[in-house]
Amino acid sequence: MRKQALLVRGGWDGHDPVATTDRYAGVLKDNDYDVSTADTLDAYLSDLSGVDLIVQCWTMGTITSEQLDGLLTAVRAGTGFGGWHGGIVDAFRDQPLYHLLTGGQFIHHHREFVHYGVRLTAGHEITADLEPFEVHSEQYYMHADPGNEVLAETDYLPDPDRPEIGTPTMPVTWLRRHGEGRVFVTTIGHRMADLELPPVHEMITRGLLWATR
Repeated sequence: MRKQALLVRGGWDGHDPVATTDRYAGVLKDNDYDVSTADTLDAYLSDLSGVDLIVQCWTMGTITSEQLDGLLTAVRAGTGFGGWHGGIVDAFRDQPLYHLLTGGQFIHHHREFVHYGVRLTAGHEITADLEPFEVHSEQYYMHADPGNEVLAETDYLPDPDRPEIGTPTMPVTWLRRHGEGRVFVTTIGHRMADLELPPVHEMITRGLLWATR
C-alpha cells in the first residue's frame, strides 16, 4: 500500500514554504508516496489516522489548541512528523507542548549569514556515508531537549551582538519519538540553496522516509 504524506505550509514567506515543500513533495512522490498539501493549519483538524507522514513548513504564526491537539494526537498514534529550519523549530513560539513534540526551539541567529561546519555524530542510516560539510546561511542557536538523538552538530560561532552566548555545541539534526510517532528535525534550510546542498538534501530525504509510519 502506498504511503500517505501531508505537507502543511505557510507562515512567514521568507522561508519560501511553497517552493521548498514542493521540492520534497516531488521527492516523496518519487518514493511512491501519495502526497497532499495544505495551506491552512485546519488540516490538523481533519482525520489524520490514515496519514503516514506530516511535513511541516510553517514559520512563526499561531496555532489554536484544537489544531495543535489534532497534530499531537496524530503523531502520538504513529504518524511521522518532520521538517527543516524555522518551518519546524521556529513555529508557534508560545506553545510549549509543540516544543515537546519537536524537541527544540529556535532562540537566536547571527545578524548576517555565517559560514559554519557541520559534523556527524551518530552512526545512523540517515547519515550513513555522508561526510562533514559546510553551510553558508543562518546558524541557529537552539534550546533543545537533551533526550534527542543528535545526528549532526555544529560549534556556534562567536556573535558580537550576543557575546554572552559564547561558542557552545549546537545540535543541527536530530530524531526523537513522540508516543508511537517518529520525529525528524534539521535546523538547516533557510533558503532553497541550503536544501540543494547534496548532504543536506540527502539527510532530509532520508529523515522524512525514516519518520514515516
